Amino acid sequence: MGIFDKFKNIFNKKDKEEIESYDKGLEKTRKEFVNKISILNSKYKKVSPEYFDELEEILIMADIGVNTVMEFIDKLKYRVKHENIVDSEDLKEVIIDEMFIIYVNNEIVVNKINYSTSGPTVILVVGVNGVGKTTTIGKLAYKLTNEGKKVMLVAGDTFRAGAIEQLKEWGERTNSKVITGVNDPSSVVYDGVKTAIDENYDVVLIDTAGRLQNKVNLMNELEKMNKVISKLIPDAPQETLLVIDATTGQNGISQAKSFKEITNITGIVLTKLDGTAKGGIVLAIKEDVNIPVKFVGLGEKEKDLKTFDIEEYIYGLFKDM
Repeated sequence: MGIFDKFKNIFNKKDKEEIESYDKGLEKTRKEFVNKISILNSKYKKVSPEYFDELEEILIMADIGVNTVMEFIDKLKYRVKHENIVDSEDLKEVIIDEMFIIYVNNEIVVNKINYSTSGPTVILVVGVNGVGKTTTIGKLAYKLTNEGKKVMLVAGDTFRAGAIEQLKEWGERTNSKVITGVNDPSSVVYDGVKTAIDENYDVVLIDTAGRLQNKVNLMNELEKMNKVISKLIPDAPQETLLVIDATTGQNGISQAKSFKEITNITGIVLTKLDGTAKGGIVLAIKEDVNIPVKFVGLGEKEKDLKTFDIEEYIYGLFKDM
C-alpha cells in the first residue's frame, strides 16, 4: 500500500470539515495540476525522457521551484530504474509518495504553536505590506479564542494608515483586548506584553510594520521588539510567524529568504492558497528556506485559517488522480 492509500484510510477517521477545507481550498491547483498530469499520461503510456521533460515543466509551472523540481525528477528517475516502472500510470503513486517525502525529509514536521509553559505565549507576526498580516492576526485570534484561549492583540504597526483600526475591529469580532499607541512600536509592544502578564492572558498576537525595502531599519525595529519582549518574558517571543501571500508565487520565496536574514522565523502562514493555481509553493518554501508552514488560508471566512496538515494538503492536491 502506497502513502496515498494510507492517507485515504486516515481521512476516514479525520474531521470531515477539515478535509473538505483542503479539498475546496486546493481546487484551483488540483484542477490545473492533475489535469495536466492526466493529459501527460494519456500522451505517454510509457515512461520516457520526453515524459520526464514535460512533467518537469508541469511541476515548475505549479510553483514548486526549479531546484526542488530537479531533485524531485532525479528521485523519480532513480525509482523508475530500480523498481522497473514502465507504465506511466504506475508512476502516479510514486509521484505522490515523493511529494510527501520532499516535505517531510526525514524530519519531525512541527506545525503546532510553541506555547509557553508559564505566562503568556507571545507571537510576533511579520511580513511585507499587503500580504494580510492584520487579517491573519484576526483569524488567529478567532481560532485561539474558540479553543478557549484568552487573547490579546497588539498594534505594533504604528505606521500604516488603518492598521490600528483594522486590529480594533478584529478585537471586537473575537472578543480580544487590543493594545494601541502612536509612539515607538516597541513601547506599544512593551505596554501590551506587560498588560498581558498582569492580566493573565494566554496569547499575545503582535502586528508589525512590513517595510522590507529598508532591511536595516526593519531588522533594528524587530531586534528592539525582541529585546523588549524578552526582558518581560525571558523565553519570548515563542513564535515569529512570517505571512506570505500564496498568489505571489516565487516572490513569496524571496520574501521568506529576506526575512530569514533579518530575524528568526519559526513558521510560515501562507494566505490565499485557495486563490492560486500554483499551490506547489508549499513544497518550494519548505525546500528552499527550510521553515515549516504552520497555517494556511483556504478561504475568506474567519474559520478558513487552518493549521497546516501535510497529509490533508497532499490529499487535496491529488485526490482526483
